[in-house]
Amino acid sequence: MNNILFAFLLTLFAGLATGIGSCIAFLSKKTNTKFLSVALGFSAGVMIYVSFVEILVKARDSLVMYCGNIKGNWYTVIAFFSGMLFIAIIDKMIPSYENPHELRGVEEMVENVDLKKGKSLYRMGIFSAIAIGIHNFPEGLATFISALENPTLGISIAIAIAIHNVPEGIAVSVPIYFSTGSKKKAFIYSFLSGLAEPVGALVGYLILMPFMNEMVFGILFAGVAGIMVFISLDELLPAAENYGEHHLSIYGLISGMIVMAISLLLFL
Repeated sequence: MNNILFAFLLTLFAGLATGIGSCIAFLSKKTNTKFLSVALGFSAGVMIYVSFVEILVKARDSLVMYCGNIKGNWYTVIAFFSGMLFIAIIDKMIPSYENPHELRGVEEMVENVDLKKGKSLYRMGIFSAIAIGIHNFPEGLATFISALENPTLGISIAIAIAIHNVPEGIAVSVPIYFSTGSKKKAFIYSFLSGLAEPVGALVGYLILMPFMNEMVFGILFAGVAGIMVFISLDELLPAAENYGEHHLSIYGLISGMIVMAISLLLFL
């Protein structure tokens, strides 16, 4: 029970990082692009390294143990790419401009205020909040399942996803604030969009835990690896490069991998 509560609290922390992004949007007229570039690259490095070195390996071990060597390896690969396909379909359903993963800086969004007034700007903020909620649902399940299996692993993934959620909070709060003039309303929408992560964890727990065995765990874990690799390659790295210099995002990526590798070695 303590592990379940800890995993849920980690997921809550990761999701509510959208609120941090909301506060940054209110306090700053300009995005610290170099910091965001390194931070998003770092987040991608953590998620890519842990997906291939830890999560996918554990998924394969569970499936091989349950299904045998040949079937287990096939199911691992299928589940991994199914996780990618799942998050890709979700991403494709959302228009690119209202997709919070098409990240933009605070100053760019403020400049768009003169072009998008009233209802149009408000609509952009609402769609961003809904889109973030849809994206965060599987991310919440990924964080929760990882933390349940290995609390140390869960902490690393929760921090990586929290970093990646900060710019999403900006994407919600800026249009809501400038269309309504209310910081409170902008913060609430940003805050609520992040709650989709713990909701994803809770729904996943209630639906899947009664059926949990080595095969279900292996399929879930392989799918989680696929989701995180897709997020890293499709969202975090392109955003990191857009925010800053190419080399900064790569330095962040390598740093994330090194930190993740050391943390895994320390807890062998």
